[in-house]
Amino acid sequence: MSLFRDDGIVLRTQKLGEADRIITLLTRGHGRVRAVARGVRRTKSKFGAGLEPFSHADVQFFARGSELIGRSLPLCTQTQIIAPYGNGIVTDYARYTAGTAMLETAERFTENEGEPAVQQYLLLVGALRTLSRGEHEPHLILDAFLLRSLAVNGYAPSFDDCAKCGIHGPNRHFSVAAGGVICGDCRVPGSVVPSSEAIALLSALLTGDWGHADACEARHVREGSGLVSAYLHWHLERGLRSLRYVEK
Repeated sequence: MSLFRDDGIVLRTQKLGEADRIITLLTRGHGRVRAVARGVRRTKSKFGAGLEPFSHADVQFFARGSELIGRSLPLCTQTQIIAPYGNGIVTDYARYTAGTAMLETAERFTENEGEPAVQQYLLLVGALRTLSRGEHEPHLILDAFLLRSLAVNGYAPSFDDCAKCGIHGPNRHFSVAAGGVICGDCRVPGSVVPSSEAIALLSALLTGDWGHADACEARHVREGSGLVSAYLHWHLERGLRSLRYVEK
């Protein structure tokens, strides 16, 4: 029997029995972890306050073996809230839907429980912090998070050089299957010709140029979001349920 402690973001919760929940977290040191939190659905439980979606918490786990991830789910025995990001997210529909899509994306990119995913964890913490403070439009924060999540998981799209032959850009065509923008010679069936403004926006979101991103016209933002959604769905092999509710 062992005790473990780790920082984590609560991704989702599921009811278990009459008073318990299964909590899914993305942690700094252990990647995605599912654990049982006993009694958190009781009305007088203060323990459950740190185990709501969007919460950033310091969590203590109790596991029956020498490893946190084993045959049975560990128990959450203590929590200390680091940052209640949900307070600045759940009361605003645009922020809530964008945040929910971030949580689902983070879970999908960390399918192997117990496998550290530090970059994905740090991306999620930073995105939720920015979203809760309202520093930029929620859909821009979401698209930036999606692009960077793709990048840290090995699927970084190209927005300048041809994704197939490497010829220097700017290049006009875009293909999700090819990996981003492609030149005329490498054009493949199904490629599209987005506006240069939409491509420049996505490049800005990927690199963190918020001055450029915040100044973009709404039509180019919508066009860019469509490309991000298509690119994400291609690499995840199935869509995100939460994206359909995101306001654009």
